[in-house]
Amino acid sequence: MHLKEITCPSQLKGLSTTQLEKIAGEIRSFLIEKLAVTGGHLAPNLGVVELTLVLHQLFESPKDKLIWDVGHQAYVHKMLTGRMDKFDTLRQYKGLCGFPKMRESEHDVWEAGHSSTSLSAAMGMAIARDLRQEKNHVIAIIGDGAMTGGMALEALNHIGHEKKNLIVVLNDNEMSISPNVGALHNHLGKLRTAKQYKWAKEELESLLKKIPAVGGTLAKTAERVKDILKYLLVSGIFFEELGYTYLGPIDGHNIEELQTCMKQAKKIQGPVLLHVITKKGKGYGPAEADSDAWHGASPYKIESGEMIKSVGGPPDYKKVFGKALLDLAEVVPEMVAVTPAMSSGSGMNEFAQIYPERFFDVGIAEQHATTMSGGLATQGAKPICTIYSTFLQRGYDQIVHDIARQNLDVTFAIDRAGFVGADGETHHGVYDISFLRHLPNMKIAMGKDENEFRNLLYTSLMMEGPVAVRYPRGTGLGVPIDEQFQLIEEGTWEVVEEGNQLAILAVGPMVQLAQKAAEQLSREGLKPHIVNARFIKPLDQSMLKKMAGQGFKFLTVEEHALAGGFGSAVLEFFNDQEIPVQLKRMGVQDEFIEHGNVNEQREEAGLTVEKIVHHVRAMILSSDRKVKRA
Repeated sequence: MHLKEITCPSQLKGLSTTQLEKIAGEIRSFLIEKLAVTGGHLAPNLGVVELTLVLHQLFESPKDKLIWDVGHQAYVHKMLTGRMDKFDTLRQYKGLCGFPKMRESEHDVWEAGHSSTSLSAAMGMAIARDLRQEKNHVIAIIGDGAMTGGMALEALNHIGHEKKNLIVVLNDNEMSISPNVGALHNHLGKLRTAKQYKWAKEELESLLKKIPAVGGTLAKTAERVKDILKYLLVSGIFFEELGYTYLGPIDGHNIEELQTCMKQAKKIQGPVLLHVITKKGKGYGPAEADSDAWHGASPYKIESGEMIKSVGGPPDYKKVFGKALLDLAEVVPEMVAVTPAMSSGSGMNEFAQIYPERFFDVGIAEQHATTMSGGLATQGAKPICTIYSTFLQRGYDQIVHDIARQNLDVTFAIDRAGFVGADGETHHGVYDISFLRHLPNMKIAMGKDENEFRNLLYTSLMMEGPVAVRYPRGTGLGVPIDEQFQLIEEGTWEVVEEGNQLAILAVGPMVQLAQKAAEQLSREGLKPHIVNARFIKPLDQSMLKKMAGQGFKFLTVEEHALAGGFGSAVLEFFNDQEIPVQLKRMGVQDEFIEHGNVNEQREEAGLTVEKIVHHVRAMILSSDRKVKRA
């Protein structure tokens, strides 16, 4: 059987090891070929080919529930469940999602783009199964990086306590997005090298059972001896002490070994943890050599492994931020950098190498990163805590209780603020203004370009209390960079273009969009006032009052949810001040915007030059008609 013939995972039943190995090779070739065009999570998926084949051969999806943590390693699963023909549209607008998606297939039983959720979801499904008195299996596949997340550890503890029949497959590839850190990761490292324990246990059992008549009894009484062996030969029995039957570590690329252990796991009552060692990027040299860079790859040349990127042009915000950290370190000696496993994704690697004593990657632990930053601030440090907007949601309680309430000097560098493109709805940064703006003591800012972004970072370190500095994914505008950091007065806006009748209040990249709209409107004799609303909180109240007094109408434009966003803040201000104005808001409606490129996502949300022109024209001309009728 060939890969192209498989449209349903049941077709894998009964296939020999040789046949599965052949299909594994075909899967890798397919992924390397397709992702060279579309880009995507190549290295994680190359690492789980054999594991996914064996899971689908030995279990009956969707009756048996396969739950992929994070989900960026589910491409092989999608291929085996009838979606190979859609891979040309991977992560493209209206195309195949890069993560599990329930509307795509009944085999996708859980959707996730964030890590550490699979165990809690699996526990819920196992409890529901038992309440219905059904007999299906529930299997969570989680990486060693995701296992460091607090939510995963909470679930791990609960599963072990409840003793439900549930299989946890620990896909240990020693690499998440950034190198894994922490005691648990180190413990797994010791388990990987503890083959002598596995050998000693098996040899002891085999030897005792061969003794005539009393062998079985001796084997049972030898359990205490085996326990002693565990403590002698393995540094910590973490999982078994939590209540799991621990199997492994096994070679995740050895199909026969996977089959043997998976069959054993199916028979065991209670929770099982199957520890599988895989190699991220397996089968493609460049991805094996640098799995970090190939975690989420852009299109590339297959032969050389060279990423296909535009040459020249404006710098990426990732690089702008990395350079800003280095420059800030020279002028603010108290500054330290904290990140929850985003050192590479946010361009912090060079800072980490040059200032290792001032850099702290805490692993996938957003709550810990947030509160630890607060602890640093109490002792006079100036922490910059760098988190993707979508992941900052996970530290919300800590922001409220530990940072804002105590008014601590923590700067949150919020990466990926706004639409993110191909990763889609699980990764968009369009909610952070809403969940930060209402917090006492919190300030929020976003620059119109990369130079202002740098100056806002510097300004945030000079301000009292917590400050969130937002910045988008992608490239800047290529503007000149100030030789020295400039302090921006807190709560002040910038008039980018003088105009009349209507003021466009724009945030971040929307300033450029507003300027393009103004250029088009000028050809019609309309000249809106363009304002760079770089401080979202506090608002520039004096400017708002002045413009309202001059009779301006207002159009707010933000790449963020309308509910509780910047436009809402402006509305609230005018309402509280009892100032009657005409105001329209542009932003993301009450819906999730799916994957595609950023321009397509803005189009879907109505954040385009054409829409701005339409609203400005309608608002100005409507008042003109009223004047004429009067």
